[in-house]
Formats: sequence, C-alpha cells, structure tokens
Amino acid sequence: MTPFLTAALTLIGMIVVTARIDDQLAFVALAVSPGLFLLARASSRRLRSRWYQVKAVQSLAMSVVQEVLAAVRVVKAFGQEDREQKRFLQHASRGVRGQMELAFLEGGFDLLVGLTIAVGTAAVLVIGVLHVQSGTLTLGALLMVMAYLAQLYGPMETITKKMADLQASLASAERAFTLLDELPDVAERPGARSISRASGAVAFQNVSFAYDKNHAVLHDISLEIGPGTRVGIVGTTGAGKTTLVSLLTRFYDPTAGRILLDGVDLRDFRIADLRNQFSIVLQDPVLLSSSIAENIGYARPGAGQREVMAAAELANAHQFIIGLPDGYETQVGERGMRLSGGERQRIALARAFLKDAPILILDEPTSAVDAATEAGIMEAIERLVRGHTTFVIAHRQSTLRGCDALLAIADGRLVHGDAAVSISTGVGR
Repeated sequence: MTPFLTAALTLIGMIVVTARIDDQLAFVALAVSPGLFLLARASSRRLRSRWYQVKAVQSLAMSVVQEVLAAVRVVKAFGQEDREQKRFLQHASRGVRGQMELAFLEGGFDLLVGLTIAVGTAAVLVIGVLHVQSGTLTLGALLMVMAYLAQLYGPMETITKKMADLQASLASAERAFTLLDELPDVAERPGARSISRASGAVAFQNVSFAYDKNHAVLHDISLEIGPGTRVGIVGTTGAGKTTLVSLLTRFYDPTAGRILLDGVDLRDFRIADLRNQFSIVLQDPVLLSSSIAENIGYARPGAGQREVMAAAELANAHQFIIGLPDGYETQVGERGMRLSGGERQRIALARAFLKDAPILILDEPTSAVDAATEAGIMEAIERLVRGHTTFVIAHRQSTLRGCDALLAIADGRLVHGDAAVSISTGVGR
C-alpha cells in the first residue's frame, strides 16, 4: 500500500501545481487517465484469472511432492522414482509456461501504458508550443510544465502498474479465502452445552449414515451400551466398523437418527468438550515429529514429566524408552518412523492412559504387531479399559477376549449382538 499512497499524494500535488501554471495543459495531461484506467482494469481481470490458474498448477506440483514424501517407502519399493519425477515435472512445466505467458502479458501491458503516457506527453507539448506562440504562456513556464509533467505521469504509471502487479497476490488471497470460507462438515449448534466428564452411556437410535446420496454406509442401527461396557466390533473390511465409531466423536454426523451420550444428543454438546470424552488408539498410530515426551503429553497439555512417565509405565513403554540414547527426549522422526510399529503403538497407548477419557476407541490396536509385542500391548490394554466404556474394532480373537458384548456389522447393518447390549435393528423384522 505504501507505493500507492506515495504515488497518490504526489499525483495530487503535481495536478495542483500544473493547473496553477496552465489549467488547460493540466486538463490535457489528465486526459490520458481514463485510458490508463481502462487498460489497468482490462489487464487486471485477465492477469488475475491467469495467475489463479498458475497457482492451481503450482499446487498440483507441490501435492506430488507431499504425496511422494509421505509414501516414500512405497515409491522406492515399487521403483517408481522416475515416474513420480516425471509427474512432478509435468505439473511444474505447466506452471513455468503459465508464468512465461504472464510475463508476456505484463510486458505488453507495460508497453501500452508507456505508449499512452507518450501520447499524453506529446499532446501537452504540442498544445504548450501553441500557447507559447500565441503569447499566453512563456517558454520558461512551458519547460516548467514539462518538468512537472514527468512528476505527474510517474505516479500515474506507478499506480497503473502496481494494480497489475497486485493480481498475483489477489489470486493467492482468493485461493486462501476460498479455503477459509469452506463450511465445516460438522457445525456446532449455537448455545451448545458443555460437559466435563461423561459416565459413558451410549445409545444409537435408528442411525444411518452416507458419505453421499449414492453411497450409504450404515443403515438403521439402534443399540444401547451401559457405562463401563467393553464392546467388540467385528465385520469384514468396508462393513462400516470405523464409520460407526467415527460418528461417536462427531467426525461426521448421522444422516438419519441420533446418537446419545448420557441421554443427550451428541449434537447438543460443544465439539471440543465432546471429543475430550474420547481416547483413540488407531491401527497405524500417528506420532508428531517431536520427542517421545511431547508425543505422550499431547493428550493433556501441561502434564508433568512424572505423569508422562507414569502413563508410559502403564502402557509397557517405559523400559524401551529409557533404553534409547536420549530417553524421553528422543526425537521420533517424521510420523514416528524412527520407532518400530510396536513402539509407536505403545506410545499411543501411553497417550490414552494420560488422557484418561471415559470412553475408549481401539481401532485394530494389535493388527500390525507380532505375537510377542501383542502380548505386551494386550496387557496394557487390559489396564487401560478398566472402568471405561470401550469400543474395540478387531479381527483377531485374542484382541476381543474379555469383551462384554460383540457386535457384528455386515454391509452397514448390525446383524448380531449378544445379551450384554440392548440391540434393535431393522434387519430381520
């Protein structure tokens, strides 16, 4: 904004000075301003649309980099380095070509601006000479006007060209605000109620869910689970097991029916308070690129070192952590890749111990570890689930051992459940 402001003030000053010397010459000098305005407007629209396209292509190139770095082991395992490089170069080359086209457009615009100003300067000079010949203006005054004219056209040229230069920033801002204006999939109701700690009673009432109109995932599921119940969920891949528990944490909202926590619809709670009622341990635990202590403490910011170590001991993680060169300050690397799968899983369990939420969601917690590691993890899970309402998604029978109830899901429908859970479903009616 500084060049705009400086140029605008200089322009106003030069107009006043030139008009005091010869108002007709000042008017002629300003006659080119509508042409400059039209040029700036036409070029700005064209430049912004082209910049938007270039930014989109650059994003595609960066997305290739992000994808490849995230899946670098897969790329190397299948020997696809050259293919991914070609894919990146394809998008990057389109971006370079787009920027070259923009450079030509901006060069043509600068040429037209220069020609327009040259025409204005020539017109002022011709009329000024006529005024000198007629005696209404002295030669010295004309020379002074021409000197001021350079000071007048300089700011006009600056403002016009800056309007074109701004288009790249405006295109970036438009993309940023488009992202910021995206409506959240799950919105918090006005006046939503808070909750400190739930007892853990959960009820599904005729719940159905679909990611889109043509892809229904869950169909008319109803069940009630009492506080402290351990529920095992089984079913084939894609049956809807993970979607079922994702509805509990309001990663999505049901498309029909409702889910109750302690007798209250989940949508009536504040989202942050609701999610504080859950601890989640995933099949492939995600760790941050920081220390082990920070990863465990992520569950409860402000937790002390003793609390972090106590949680690690409960998760059977303390012994392997203190055996590392830097102990709890060991950096785990990108997504925890410096640790084994079993070590990452135990850190995820320690995180759950530290949070101590009333409801646990364990999504295939032992599917990616060997039998010996599984035994240690299962021992920690047994301690973790005591006194908590727990949902365990698993294929291994050993993981489901000790569950109070088993739910079987097939094609998004609840097809089986034992007496420990009150169940009703549209299937078999």
